[in-house]
Amino acid sequence: MWISNQSSQDDFILLGFSDHPWLETPLFVIFLVAYIFALFGNISIILVSRLDPQLDSPMYFFVSNLSLLDLCYTTSTVPQMLVNLRGPDKTISYGGCVAQLYIFLALGSTECILLAIMAFDRYAAVCKPLHYPIIMSQRRCIHMATGTWISGFANSLVQSTLTVVVPRCGHRVMDHFFCEVPALLKLACADTHVNEAELNVLGALLLLVPLTLILGTYVLIARAVMRIRSAESRWKSFNTCASHLLVVSLFYFPAISMYVQPPSSYSRDRGKIMAVFYGIVTPTLNPFIYTLRNKDVKAALRRALTKEFWVKTR
Repeated sequence: MWISNQSSQDDFILLGFSDHPWLETPLFVIFLVAYIFALFGNISIILVSRLDPQLDSPMYFFVSNLSLLDLCYTTSTVPQMLVNLRGPDKTISYGGCVAQLYIFLALGSTECILLAIMAFDRYAAVCKPLHYPIIMSQRRCIHMATGTWISGFANSLVQSTLTVVVPRCGHRVMDHFFCEVPALLKLACADTHVNEAELNVLGALLLLVPLTLILGTYVLIARAVMRIRSAESRWKSFNTCASHLLVVSLFYFPAISMYVQPPSSYSRDRGKIMAVFYGIVTPTLNPFIYTLRNKDVKAALRRALTKEFWVKTR
């Protein structure tokens, strides 16, 4: 590698899938296709949610926030992964690693809280329909979304700082394909019990608490839906909530398996699979889950393909 000795000492080496070299080309193609689909799907959701007046509602405001998160989420890791998979250079600079760690953590933390707010939005729509416009006013939605983003980035500042300052004694070979807290803590040459405790506490606060609130919210929603007399209204409510629950399952359970456990018990192969799942698979599938299961979004996308739609939005 044509890099100076000094930069070599500062860089991290990401082993990724180099122990299975025959996998690198197929994975490059799969990740590239997934990334293209993630870009296309999430940008489409953002555009139609912002431009189509029929999607001007709190639900689609938060869905567009989720799509923006997923768009940034994949972009923070996948391009670096593609470079590492295609070439012999498996390194990432120290600054690049810290930036990737902070951004990935911030976006993941923000999504944890955002999914809980989206569940509350569905609760208000189904269980408090008459008060819904007041409960989820435009001003309140903006405040909730802003608070979510700020909370996510604040949490990332704490976690990433505590992770970066851990002494590594020159260890820089990371058995992962991007910079993540458990993988970085495995490089430590000092006692990391404090960091592991902090990781578990924050992991519980950002993963288990919102997940508990989401599941409790959907118990109340299910009870309310069963009291709806109209079969069509009952099915529409169920269908909308099912999309959100599927997104919650795809994101939370892999993340919990990674972050609510001591990094000392971190399994490298399982860690890589879980990271691929919540870092690539989930952001790629989310827009298609909302599109395929939602008549309003499908209708908005069809309208977006017409010339009249773009004439009206000018």
